[in-house]
Amino acid sequence: MKSSNSSSGIFKPFKDLKALLESKSVELQPLKSAAHRRPQAEQNDQRPGHLLFKEAMAGVKKISRSKCSTHIPPPLATEPTETDRNPNADPESVAQLINLVKYGTGFIVSLTPEYAEGIAQGVNPEIARRLHRGDFSIQDHIDLHGLRADEAHEAIDGFLSRSITAGKRAVLIIHGRGLSSPAGPILKSKVYRWLTTSPWHKWVIAFTSARLCDGGAGATYVLLRRKPIKKRFRKPGKKRG
Repeated sequence: MKSSNSSSGIFKPFKDLKALLESKSVELQPLKSAAHRRPQAEQNDQRPGHLLFKEAMAGVKKISRSKCSTHIPPPLATEPTETDRNPNADPESVAQLINLVKYGTGFIVSLTPEYAEGIAQGVNPEIARRLHRGDFSIQDHIDLHGLRADEAHEAIDGFLSRSITAGKRAVLIIHGRGLSSPAGPILKSKVYRWLTTSPWHKWVIAFTSARLCDGGAGATYVLLRRKPIKKRFRKPGKKRG
């Protein structure tokens, strides 16, 4: 005999479930707590915790420390690039800007208003360009930072005297740009005047502002003679800047 569930040809296993629940003919048992579900032997185990832990860890093998990393490096932080910040930026321009900031590449001191150079009368102007370009190896230098004008003048005299005596040809004078001075670059101007009007000018072949790597407009290359120019050939040198 077919059951009522299949009289219509469709199997309906939960057809009478609602009626059974409403009549409370099926009692739902309460959920047992975790304590009731644990084995009786475990509930009655009164051993200390360290013994229980030792039993639970039985059979676990210790990992050799030689296979462990002693230091876990922090994740590398990826700094956003200029292109990330500005997707419309020209990649070539960004690369030039990065080289300028990091290495000074692309910055030409001779094209700035602070650039200055001077050459003695009759000297080929190409000498000044080569001096600024770094074709002459700098053999000594002096830093005038922190000196008053009179102290700087005395220091320059001693430095040039020692350089000439030692046979040095190309030297560097670091004087600063004087941008923080209300009166302008006083020390820088005095260095140029000492090189062109003092007795030292007969020893100077040429001078130019330094490249950025050597101080830029805050320093001056000086190319010295082996012997001073004779008096009858001495004429005022030219200077621009």
